[in-house]
Amino acid sequence: MLELLTSQQMTQADALAIAGGVDSFELMRRAGAAVADAAARMAHSGPILVVAGRGNNGGDGFIAAAELRRAGLPVRLMLMCDPATLKGDAARAAAHWGEPILPCDPAALGGSSLIVDALLGAGLDRPVKGDFAGMIDAINASGVPVLAVDLPSGINGTTGAVMGTAVRAARTITFFRKKPGHLLLPGRLHCGEVELADIGISERVLDQIKPEAFDNQPPLWLPHLPVPRLDGHKYRRGHVVVGSGGIAATGAARLSARAALRAGAGLVTGASPPAALAVNAAALTAVMVREVDTVSDFAALLTDRRFNVCVLGPGLGVGSRTRDFVLTALHAQRACVLDADALTSFADGPDLLFSAIKASSAPAVLTPHEGEFARLFGGGVDASASKLDRARAAATHAGAVVVLKGADTVTARPDGRAAIAANASPWLATAGSGDVLSGIVGGLLAQSVPAFEAAAMAVWMHGEAGVCAGPGLIAEDLPDVLPSVWRGLVEMAGQS
Repeated sequence: MLELLTSQQMTQADALAIAGGVDSFELMRRAGAAVADAAARMAHSGPILVVAGRGNNGGDGFIAAAELRRAGLPVRLMLMCDPATLKGDAARAAAHWGEPILPCDPAALGGSSLIVDALLGAGLDRPVKGDFAGMIDAINASGVPVLAVDLPSGINGTTGAVMGTAVRAARTITFFRKKPGHLLLPGRLHCGEVELADIGISERVLDQIKPEAFDNQPPLWLPHLPVPRLDGHKYRRGHVVVGSGGIAATGAARLSARAALRAGAGLVTGASPPAALAVNAAALTAVMVREVDTVSDFAALLTDRRFNVCVLGPGLGVGSRTRDFVLTALHAQRACVLDADALTSFADGPDLLFSAIKASSAPAVLTPHEGEFARLFGGGVDASASKLDRARAAATHAGAVVVLKGADTVTARPDGRAAIAANASPWLATAGSGDVLSGIVGGLLAQSVPAFEAAAMAVWMHGEAGVCAGPGLIAEDLPDVLPSVWRGLVEMAGQS
């Protein structure tokens, strides 16, 4: 159940289910029953308050209230409109309630053990104003835990944007499939724990919807997990070259190199300028070091076809030398992971990079944070678009897999397929963390994992490593906890 549906796609899923013979009110009844079950588990003492709006989201609230009352739980219901204006399934749901309907009064929210937010649906596409905004603000100020129906009111289900103001929920219950807004920031911060309920929509509707966005979880890419064969050897697991900066900037490359080894690459070599050779050699053990000073030296190194992946950018320096190293690697038809300085070095001429990527037969993965993304794609990608749409547009523009980093990292490939990660620890916001991620991507690419799967897998592994390392982690800790992450994945894959 990894597919993510936009609000429009979820409407389509409902319509396809109804066309297939499922009664629309039965879908609402099942959704409301799921809400009631979640509410009963959250409410410990005192009455439950359902705050409902005019549409189907409010209809779910009416059904939930009726189910809670039937279970013997104290429940009240407020409605943000005249009950006589309700139509369709929402009106039928209101008839099932059959109890007094309270007018929405922000001053009457207190004394509840739980508020069920059934005000607005996931399809919200304009700012919340007036009475609805006032009610949302009052819910947030009440201090009462909130269960949101489908999405917290005020969150756009497709983009995760806050549409003026939005409910801050302790838990959100949604139906059939999650939406991008459950994972993208800031929406995810408002959702709390997200619970997914089955309301009887057949998975066959996905064959017609053809979703292209996914929750970045192991089942998405686990078939590509590169588990070594018993008869394998290190040369079959690839050889990664990591470019190093000068003597004062070698740490980033060493982090990437060590991470590439932990990600499973058979061999890793640091391409080091002469002045930094001694410090790199002294600090690295399993990673080899080669003296590479000029672009000609680098081109000569790549005449050896066993070097199949280049990780360039971390600590490499911004300027023409780094730019030429990148172009050399792409011209040599090597898979490339480009990060940090390798991206910023093309800020004044990104089309040169994109043309070289498209001319290469080998894959490229770009791993920018928001600042690097703006420098490289600022002229070609709408900055006001959602993070998901920006990553997709960038991938298409560059002809590469783009990993737009952050707490909601989006991995996108040029054809629009994308994955949103939600497993990153906030402790990963530390110097060098991104360098480790670049190395993991490189190590997986070296083992012939396809570029999109390698990038998505690396993002997930990086997030899990952050969880394993825990509070106070520094980037050096991450490669050392990767074996625990690997162990879990190998067990998931049923291999040893």
